[in-house]
Amino acid sequence: MVKDYVYSVTERFLRYAQIDTQADPLSKTFPSSAKQKDLSRLLVQELQQIGLSDAVTDQYGYVYATIPATTDKEVPVICLCAHMDTAPDCSGANVRPIVHKAYDGKDIILPDDTTQVITVKEHPYLAEKIGDDIITASGNTLLGADNKAGVAEIMDAAQYLVQHPEIRHGKIRILFTPDEEVGRGVEHVNMEQLGAQFGYTMDGGELGSLEDETFSADGVKITIHGISVHPGAAKGKLVSAVKIAADILHALPKDILSPETTEDRQGFIHPVRIEGITEKAEIDFIIRDFTTEELQGHEFFLRKIMETEVAKHPGAKGEFKVTAQYRNMKEVLDKHPEVTANAEEAIRRAGIKPLKMSIRGGTDGSRLSFMGLPCPNIFTGEMALHSKHEYVSIQDMQKAVDTIIHLVQVWEERS
Repeated sequence: MVKDYVYSVTERFLRYAQIDTQADPLSKTFPSSAKQKDLSRLLVQELQQIGLSDAVTDQYGYVYATIPATTDKEVPVICLCAHMDTAPDCSGANVRPIVHKAYDGKDIILPDDTTQVITVKEHPYLAEKIGDDIITASGNTLLGADNKAGVAEIMDAAQYLVQHPEIRHGKIRILFTPDEEVGRGVEHVNMEQLGAQFGYTMDGGELGSLEDETFSADGVKITIHGISVHPGAAKGKLVSAVKIAADILHALPKDILSPETTEDRQGFIHPVRIEGITEKAEIDFIIRDFTTEELQGHEFFLRKIMETEVAKHPGAKGEFKVTAQYRNMKEVLDKHPEVTANAEEAIRRAGIKPLKMSIRGGTDGSRLSFMGLPCPNIFTGEMALHSKHEYVSIQDMQKAVDTIIHLVQVWEERS
């Protein structure tokens, strides 16, 4: 970075965090909540103010913009991507971000609900951030660093590159997406309009992390059909779909195959929603593992549980529907090693040790990779995601901005 550059990433993040963009997993619309477009419109205005005159948002809420090339070399078009929505797991309304200057290493008590305490014991990364300026929410909501930190970092880097045309880089495309948190983030991306060869999502966690491997993911919906009879005359006739659904959940393993009992490269079967009445009940699951083969094994196991429990209730029927969500990006990125290698070099040039990691989850980059845009995931500083304990270091965000600046230069130099 040029000496004495005044980062805009913090003020941008604080502004974006206060806009409610919570996604709705039960919605049939796209985006799943219209309020996500409030941020889309603001970002377009700010991109145009920066000088990116082609910035636009479409009917789906996507934001597209171009940073023109400053070199005559043939350089692949690089996409920088982040998502605007926040998770449905925790309220994103009336977020009140708080900056804790020069963090002292102690537990952080959130003022609007003092029972919410971000402890160093539960969040050991905080111990590495002593002296940093830490942003948290106030205790009633999530913060939205996932992924508005990434949005703010891309915006700051865009401003810097426009202000410093002496930096040599190829054409850069910016993409901001809705609905990543409900697995639909790139469902309506216009890849032809995007026009990029390689990409990076800015949606990772701790400083220096570079993720080129994700879970593979499916969704499963189990539908149980029971038999409804007036309870006063139900003996030998009524079959409760609700009780069968409960039996299926009870039959799941207690010490393996769940998010709360797995780590590292272990996959899981996770019920995320249940709804029903006597006649019909539904259970939604997410299934996760690093290989498609393991994923299918978990689905076979869950199907057998359903069939076993349904068979105990004559007259009941069960349906098992699998919906593919995303696949491990490593399958694509291994064919394009320069994408990850260039990111590692950019992180090093920012003065950070690269940390190659796997994600126990996914990003827009998972699906983009299989849509023809190989797309690993770079750190943003966002931590304790989807919770009231979410936090981000301002210094980590600034280093992410630096990394983006170095990244586009690495691509130009190596082309």
